[in-house]
Amino acid sequence: MKTTVHYLKPQTSTTLLSMILIFVLSIFTFSCSNEAVVPQNDSIEKPSIVDVLKNYESSSAGSLKSNEKIEKKPTFKTLSVALAKTQLAGTVSSNQLTVFAPTDAAFAKYGLDQKNIGSFPGIKDILLYHVVAGMVFSTDLSNGLVPTLNGAAIEVNLDSGVMINSSNVIIADIEARNGVIHAIDDILFPPTQNLVELASSFAPEFSVLLAAATKANLAGVLMGDGPFDQLTVFAPTNQAFIDLLGVSTVDEAIEVVNSLTADDLAPILLYHVVEGRVYSSDLSSGSVTTLNGDFDLDLETLTINDSAMLVPGLLNVQATNGVIHVITAVLTP
Repeated sequence: MKTTVHYLKPQTSTTLLSMILIFVLSIFTFSCSNEAVVPQNDSIEKPSIVDVLKNYESSSAGSLKSNEKIEKKPTFKTLSVALAKTQLAGTVSSNQLTVFAPTDAAFAKYGLDQKNIGSFPGIKDILLYHVVAGMVFSTDLSNGLVPTLNGAAIEVNLDSGVMINSSNVIIADIEARNGVIHAIDDILFPPTQNLVELASSFAPEFSVLLAAATKANLAGVLMGDGPFDQLTVFAPTNQAFIDLLGVSTVDEAIEVVNSLTADDLAPILLYHVVEGRVYSSDLSSGSVTTLNGDFDLDLETLTINDSAMLVPGLLNVQATNGVIHVITAVLTP
């Protein structure tokens, strides 16, 4: 029996070989292209807050959030130098933060620039007063107080544009790898007086309260020398003490206070003090724990223990070591 051997025609053989080569090349190309595709993380490419401030140009502006006067080319050279001089650059570049950043023009209003900013008194505390923990975009803002890394709070007002204390946000939502920058047209200055200094210079006056604190050996605690870094004082006015003591003048009230002992006064004064910074926005109706027991707060009527009232326009008065809320009567534990 003969076996028939079929030979491919030269043209057919060449065509088959070409198809095999094309198939192999396509697999190789697909493999190489897959190896070349590496997922990219956009956040890795973004510079830090410090780098954005240092190299900022108007062409990289964020969204505009104010109809107020706009600087054509805001720069942040003075702020950048200040962060470096105070050794805060590392903190601001490595933590998730929001910076309300004064422009160079804002610093220039006070005669400050890259040459003298490092020697400005209290510059580190001032810088920390411009920084908020976390990423806070303009859409996250609402009217009220926002605590800063300084300890004191800034006040946000959205009634006319976007205001932070008395400054205007001129450019908002400048994004960085680790946070957000809002350009402002003025410097934010934090409180510079402790609770005793603030009460001494305040109107209405608190001279009777201060006399009582001195006699009770608590003045040092209110100045920040005691065991508490931050305190909130519900502060009775001079008139509140006059009403309680049944006298006619401030001098008479102080005379009565000075006739009492520290043991008489301390429990009453501590009943007006809460540990930590407690802003009005942190309060809620119900029991409030003081350094000497609890009092009852009703926010609907703004009353404490049905005897004293919070004064709406005199809440959240900030000191370096706490907050004062003015009240109309002395609380008795």
